[in-house]
Amino acid sequence: MSGTARIERRRNVQLRLSVNGEDTEVSFAPYKTLLELLREDLGLTGTKHGCELGECGACAVLIDGEPQLSCLKLAIECEGRAVETIEGLARGNALHPLQAAFADHGGSQCGYCTPGVIMTAKALLEREPNPSRDRIREATAGNLCRCTGYQQIVDAIEHAASELRGEAK
Repeated sequence: MSGTARIERRRNVQLRLSVNGEDTEVSFAPYKTLLELLREDLGLTGTKHGCELGECGACAVLIDGEPQLSCLKLAIECEGRAVETIEGLARGNALHPLQAAFADHGGSQCGYCTPGVIMTAKALLEREPNPSRDRIREATAGNLCRCTGYQQIVDAIEHAASELRGEAK
């Protein structure tokens, strides 16, 4: 092992956290954001690089159940926390009701914003099982979409909420 490799290894930090319900330990450079850790070190590429300024919402994940912008969160701040990404929603081949509703209602076109919108919506529906359309718009206001015009996104979230309540047809 070269001297440079030894120095680089010593500069890495260890982190323990739960990712999508699985205890995870990872070694990484301490300057990395949670977004970079998820994508580069853990191979969870569903969370998207967007603006990396906290303005678009494409990188939203849940940290201890709360939507957070992973581009603004240093990974090291997540020690002992529970992180949920879009990859953690489906159970085997069964899509989460939000994922199915987005597909059924055209809630995504290019799909780039979709993981962040879905994770934000999941947090909303866990707190408020029956949100109004205005409340859905308010909760997802930080998730920018250039394709859908937002109507289909609200429709999809509204449908998923009714399904999660056991009311969907």
